[in-house]
Formats: sequence, structure tokens, C-alpha cells
Amino acid sequence: MKILILGGTGAMGTHLVELLAHDNNDLFVTTRSNKKSVEKVHYIQGNAHDLNFLKSNLQAHWDAIVDFMVYNTEEFKERANFLLEATSQYIFLSSSRVYANSKIPLKEDSPRLLDAINDEDYLKTDEYALSKARQENVLYDSGCKNWTIIRPYITYSEKRLQLGVLEKEAWLYRALHGRTIVFSKDINEKITTLTYGLDVSNGISSIIGNSTAFGEVFHITKQTSIEWKSVLNLYLQVLETHLGFRPKVIFSDLNTFMKFHTEEYQVKYDRLFNRKFDVSKISQFVDVNEFINTETGLKNCLESFINNPYFKNINWVSEAKKDKIAKERTSLNEIQNFKQKIKYILYRYFI
Repeated sequence: MKILILGGTGAMGTHLVELLAHDNNDLFVTTRSNKKSVEKVHYIQGNAHDLNFLKSNLQAHWDAIVDFMVYNTEEFKERANFLLEATSQYIFLSSSRVYANSKIPLKEDSPRLLDAINDEDYLKTDEYALSKARQENVLYDSGCKNWTIIRPYITYSEKRLQLGVLEKEAWLYRALHGRTIVFSKDINEKITTLTYGLDVSNGISSIIGNSTAFGEVFHITKQTSIEWKSVLNLYLQVLETHLGFRPKVIFSDLNTFMKFHTEEYQVKYDRLFNRKFDVSKISQFVDVNEFINTETGLKNCLESFINNPYFKNINWVSEAKKDKIAKERTSLNEIQNFKQKIKYILYRYFI
């Protein structure tokens, strides 16, 4: 098949490209960086948010388009028809964050936040969970059925390891530099579901070109859940083996935690929920029993990252606030940018 993958260089996309390439598909992957094409994998340099760039790649007809891009709702409305018309199957990456809170394992027809909550201030936003649900509605109302909606939940990989709402740059960086991890005691007590990126990609691959998946929604997650405190303990055990000491952790109350993590709704309407999933629907296409054990997968990925670490940009304002809570200091030599040094000093000592 001839497949276009939009934004396919992240945790899930990289695995999906490898899987589909092994199946002898002809792949075209958009990327903002300059990547060399290899055999059946052709990289197209450009910004897929640019409508003109997108249209130039929709001139030909595709057997499938897999869309990993993150749009705002208006942006998606502007391009949905172009995408649907250019392919036999359009696969839209939504998110299981769209679901409202539930006391029972979530199914694909479980209530969504957009339809279930009465928080008017939140509903006025286009926050991630709401924007994904609204974009799902665009597909529902399109009059087409050649789409499939995929709702991954928290996905980890050798490059991405989350702790609650904290990306690795906000907790692992501190631990590897000998500073205290600052985490939420409220989130620490909650139950979550973490899935290895390769397993999610296997699920996506299983429905590509399958007409029985047209007009359907699937979440692709592990069928077993785990407490965040167990995730944290596993991380600490691996780090202790590597560092020779166990990193310290401070558990802050929610108000204190939100001073350095400002994504209020991600916390309030997701990480403070217990998240369990009923995966019977996607199990018709892929054997979820073959998904890697969560503890094993996290351990392998963290060990792999420690052996080949790479961090994105560090938020030094947030780090200053955490240092203030932990009564610690970061050497200014560690902060490369002069403006960031000034921000760190201001928020660590004066604000």
C-alpha cells in the first residue's frame, strides 16, 4: 500500500514506520527535519501544519493516511475534507483523554468530557481533550465513512517516560543531576494505564486497510493498569542501580504542585481520574495479550534512555520553583542561555 504518515517521527510514529516498512508498504513521512530516505521509507521535509504544504502532498491518492498531527479545532475543520478525499482510509490519532471520569473500565462508547461535564470555563477552551473530541465530531459529521479514530492513552518509549503529568525533562533530568523529584501526592495515589509505543503501533497497523474498521473508534492500550506510586518506585529502583543512590522525592499538595505545572485541566480532568480500559474492541484486530508487561517495558525503556540520554529544552522557571520547594540550587553553569539564567535566579530567590 501507498501510505502517507503526517508527523510520523514521534514515539508511536517511529515504530509504526518500521512495522509498515517491514510489510513492504511504500511509505511517505512528513517531518520538519532533514531526514534521509531509506528504501521504502521516503521522508518529505516540511511543516504539515502549513495547509499549502499539506495540499501539495494530497494531490495523489493514498491508500491510507495516518495523522499524528496536533491541530486546534478550527485548523482541523479547514483540512478535514481534503484529507478524507485524498485517501481510501484516513486514520485520525485522537486521545483517550477525551473520556470523562468512570468507575468502570472505559469502552469506546463511554461518555466524553465534551458531552458530560458542566464546567463552563473549561468548555470555553480548546484544551487538548476537548479539541480532540471536537475533531472527532468533525469526522462524525463529515458524511464520509472512510475514517478510523484511534485513541491512545499514555504511551511511553525509549525517548518518552512520563511521571503523572511530568515529562522526563521535569523529573528524570532532576534525578540524573542529583536533585529531588517533586511530585503530586494526589496523582501518586491514582491508577493509570501505560502502553509501550510499539504495542500501540501494532494496533494501528492491524486496522490499516481493513474496511471493517472504517467509521469506527478504537482505544489501543494495555488491558492492565498500574498505580502511579508503583511507576515511581520502579523508576527509583532503576535509577538507584544506575546512580548508586536512591533519588529523593518530595510529595507536594495539589496547590503547590500546580505552581510549577500549569496545565490545570490535564491534571483536573485526567491524571486525577483512575484510568482503566476495556480493550475487547481492538482485540478483534490485535492480540493485546502480546503487549509488553508494563513494569518490564518501563524498566527497559528507562535503562535504554540512561545509556543514551537526550533531553529536550528544560523549563528553568519550573526548575527554579522546584528547587525552592526542595531547598536546592542548580549551578548556573548548567543553564546555557543567559536569559534563562536570569529567569532561574528571579524565580528561585525573589519571586
